[in-house]
Amino acid sequence: MKVAGCPLCEGAGGIVIYSGPKFRVIRADEPGFPAFYRVVWLDHVTEFSDLPRGERLECIEAAVQVEAVLREHLSPVKVNLATLGNAVPHLHWHVIARFAWDTHFPGSVWAPAQREAPADAIAAIEALRPALEIELSRRFTSRPGNRA
Repeated sequence: MKVAGCPLCEGAGGIVIYSGPKFRVIRADEPGFPAFYRVVWLDHVTEFSDLPRGERLECIEAAVQVEAVLREHLSPVKVNLATLGNAVPHLHWHVIARFAWDTHFPGSVWAPAQREAPADAIAAIEALRPALEIELSRRFTSRPGNRA
């Protein structure tokens, strides 16, 4: 089900890395956070508990897979997982690789900035993204029932 006026129903919400029958994985354009991804559930539901048990498991497993690939490819200090939906009440998980040099660390990505992110550190992460995103796509397209 799609809802008119919902930005995640009407648009991708970022650069699509994978799109399957139940969810898509996108890279968000968040300045200073070069490894900020979202798992967006395709049907417009507001809360995680709106999903039947099997779909909840599929949704959280998708977030876990994104986290695992970020850890394998980028070795972040921490990976943040969040599902807020206050501004966009459409179920989506934020999966964000965090680094000690990022603009807000150790605060949340929505906290006030504490520093500027070094351009060379951002460039280094950006250089690793193509292989990371190929691996994300491979993991999801190789799962039964999740072919794009």
